[in-house]
Amino acid sequence: MNIIYLHGFQSSPFSIKGQQLYQYSQYISQHQLHLPDLNAPPDEVLSTVAAMIEKLEDVALVGSSLGGFYATQLAEKFNIPAVLINPAVEPWLLFRTLFGIEQLPYQVNEKWTLDNTQLNFLEQIAVQKLQHSENFLVLLQQGDEVLDYRQAEQFYRPSSFVVTEMQGNHAMENFAEKIPMLLAFLSGFEAKNKLKG
Repeated sequence: MNIIYLHGFQSSPFSIKGQQLYQYSQYISQHQLHLPDLNAPPDEVLSTVAAMIEKLEDVALVGSSLGGFYATQLAEKFNIPAVLINPAVEPWLLFRTLFGIEQLPYQVNEKWTLDNTQLNFLEQIAVQKLQHSENFLVLLQQGDEVLDYRQAEQFYRPSSFVVTEMQGNHAMENFAEKIPMLLAFLSGFEAKNKLKG
């Protein structure tokens, strides 16, 4: 299985969760992990990852925060499994709250400046209701200091598999403990695909 890890806003492919997944996947030969750099405008990110999905076979997504939002849109489009870690449900509202209209455009890095047009784009492309909710495993922590976990609970339940823990934080520092569950969930889809084939 090809697993694409989608990191969060102002994070990187070398984030702790990305590296933990990478290290774990080294011991499991049937999983190939891909770690794209998503520090780019949303339309570019979605185009890049969509091209990867179309090129690879037997693909699954793992997305954290903003990466969880991207994973949701792509998993719905391609009908593939996804594991979401404290996902952003409405990132355009989050960014407007964080930065305020008067602070936009916001320079994220040398190559990317976040502006209101991009926030409007995120809002326009957002899936309103899941069509393939059984494809999602959603990992939430009540102690998330950035996002309200209840928003994700409401959006992804009742059909998706949602695991909510008390306490914790946005980074989900105990993520490594959840990797076996994550891979078991994705492996179930891999087995189904082999049976279909």
